[in-house]
Amino acid sequence: MPKSKRAKVVHLTKTQKKGKELTLRLYANIRECIPLYPYIYVFSVENMRNHYLKRVRAELASDSRVFFGKSRVMAKALGDSPSTEPHPSTSVLSAHLTGPCGLIFSHRDPPSLLSYFSTFHPRSYARAGTISTRAFTLPSGLLYSRAGEVPASEDVPLAHSIEPTLRKLGVPTRLLKGTVELDEPFEVCKEGKVLGSGQTTLLKMFGVAMAEFGVEVRAWWVRETGEVELVGGQGMNGNGVGSKEEVAEMDASREDEFGGFDDNDEG
Repeated sequence: MPKSKRAKVVHLTKTQKKGKELTLRLYANIRECIPLYPYIYVFSVENMRNHYLKRVRAELASDSRVFFGKSRVMAKALGDSPSTEPHPSTSVLSAHLTGPCGLIFSHRDPPSLLSYFSTFHPRSYARAGTISTRAFTLPSGLLYSRAGEVPASEDVPLAHSIEPTLRKLGVPTRLLKGTVELDEPFEVCKEGKVLGSGQTTLLKMFGVAMAEFGVEVRAWWVRETGEVELVGGQGMNGNGVGSKEEVAEMDASREDEFGGFDDNDEG
């Protein structure tokens, strides 16, 4: 029997793609901001976490605007050559838009903004594929929730309901009268080694934060002079001095977590 054309399945979770719309809005917003702010900064992010980037946006909202979108779109808005740049030398910044990076349009001068980011380094839990910054071992005996990271008098024994999860992650634990115990120390990770998903899960379970969110300013443009300054380097005037090779190459791929086009599109 043929299928009825009236019996159609409608997926309520299906949404319309807005890729081109967001791209055009990002381009237009950047072009609109260029004449409104005296400084444009190019920044890169280490150990990206959306909630920390939102904090940066919120704390700079009074005098700045932050964009964190597709590098190629942002570079296009600044101009990819002197003939397409909206203001003198903005195209020079485009060479520094590589990897996970963004733009800050601000009324804050460079010393003020650099000072702010130098003190903003919140810690977070590491993700699979990152490098361990320290060794971590679960001690033998009764397991506590912080596994020796704090004094036992300030800690509490690990809940017995977590014991099956630990065994699934390869930790040879055992239940003894309702308490979780280890017969011998268990090494979770070594310093300088790549972390796997099981290791990062264990680190998070025991409250060990190895990742540090950080924002590094690579370069900035000054509207008054039309010059671009590199952090720790010499200035460039857009006449061929300086190139992409002067900036450390970063991974050009952008994961889904790097979404969000500007301060109005945080998702």
